[in-house]
Amino acid sequence: MSDSPPVPALNNRSLDACPGSQLETPGYDRARIEPAVVHFGVGGFHRAHQAVYFDQLAELGFTRWGVVGVGMRRPEMGEVLDAQDNLFTVVQRGGDDSTAKVIGSMVEYFLLTEDRAEVARRLADPRTRLVTLTITADGYVLPDDAGESGDSVFGLIVDALDQRRRDQRAPFTVLSCDNLPDSAAATREAVMSLAGRRDPALARWIEERVSFPGSMVDRITPATTPGDRDEVEDDFQVGDRWPVITEPFTQWVIEDDFCNDRPPLDRVGALFVGDVAPYKLIKSRLLNGVHSALGYVGHLAGHRSTDEAMADPVVADFVERLMREEIAPLLPADVPGMDLDAYCDSVLERLHNPSIGDRLARLCRRGSTKMPDYLLPSLHDAHAGDRPRTRLAFAVAAWMRYLRGVDLDGAAIDVQDARADELREAALRGGDDPGPLLAYTDVFGDLADDTDSVAVLRASLAGSFGNGESLRAALASPPEPSRRSATPSTAGAS
Repeated sequence: MSDSPPVPALNNRSLDACPGSQLETPGYDRARIEPAVVHFGVGGFHRAHQAVYFDQLAELGFTRWGVVGVGMRRPEMGEVLDAQDNLFTVVQRGGDDSTAKVIGSMVEYFLLTEDRAEVARRLADPRTRLVTLTITADGYVLPDDAGESGDSVFGLIVDALDQRRRDQRAPFTVLSCDNLPDSAAATREAVMSLAGRRDPALARWIEERVSFPGSMVDRITPATTPGDRDEVEDDFQVGDRWPVITEPFTQWVIEDDFCNDRPPLDRVGALFVGDVAPYKLIKSRLLNGVHSALGYVGHLAGHRSTDEAMADPVVADFVERLMREEIAPLLPADVPGMDLDAYCDSVLERLHNPSIGDRLARLCRRGSTKMPDYLLPSLHDAHAGDRPRTRLAFAVAAWMRYLRGVDLDGAAIDVQDARADELREAALRGGDDPGPLLAYTDVFGDLADDTDSVAVLRASLAGSFGNGESLRAALASPPEPSRRSATPSTAGAS
């Protein structure tokens, strides 16, 4: 039986007991932190990303940018944060070592489904100058019924802006940090749509007074496991019930458009720019697009995590050539602070990191949303410019094969996608013919008109996914276009 003293549970009282040599704790007085940011969607990514930036601001003495966190659905996070005085540990795992920091920038936490009135009060509070969002793509889809829409995150935002208008107070900036092609436009559209239904005068006031800056965020943050929690307790002697595990790399690019004060995030590594679009484009194509390709190719090759897949030389070579030869040449090369070759290097290094291996199953989720946003646009652009695209097309073929719901050994695949049933039926019906899937033009666009890519799809489905050996051969040398019988059948889709 061990004589070691019990590890203290993380909270305000135990901070002084945490071993400073191994665990960094807030170097500021948390009592002085003033709430200024209301954030919707307190998951692992927010806690590893935005909350860390605001914690770093507090370390520099900028204590007027505390965060009020709003959870969307699950009460478990609130239960943990309440017991821990809204403290949590962020562990950075590099290739050789790990560091840990207790984050103290979150001053309050509410669950939207239970604390709506409290959230509304925080939004109306004149101290709130910034509202940020990580609510996933589905959160931007408003119900047709105006009453139901009013219960959404955007309904609360519109309510608060209306209250501030009537009180003759300044509005707040609304900054989406979601991984959408144009998160600023999606946010503005949702807010303006609800405001217009309610009161045209309110909509005009928002149009004139409220800023909706664009943003690009990047930090790989796998879901925390019970094993991670135990390791954090053993390695850093802190009893955190829900720590966050992340990588050393972090990036936040923000359009410089704020209507009510601007947090000095550039002091802690964020980049303010006039146009965030090229940064989002590079990140979405070279990180998110490659994530999708690696997810499907890696899973079918028998791997279950990013680092495991990238340790396979055949998969790693496929991914690198996909990035450097087919995706990067399609992207702008003159974006300040973004060297494409160096960015490819950093993505490959991050994917290889064995300390932060992401589950391929997570990368494979929501393919019908992710592929049209992240990987298929590169394929369409390559077709338009008559550029090499064999590996891009092969990655799409791997998704089509994955959609059948069984792997190369016949084991079931849990296809997590809102359209899984209809896409699985089309994939199974088509077999070696990609036509039934390509008929879903809301997903694939006009890919059926790209005869070279269709030929690769057909040849890949027919000969590359019979077993692990045929897949590895195809990854090393993907099927080349053959226009003979390249036109697919597109019957049967709705």
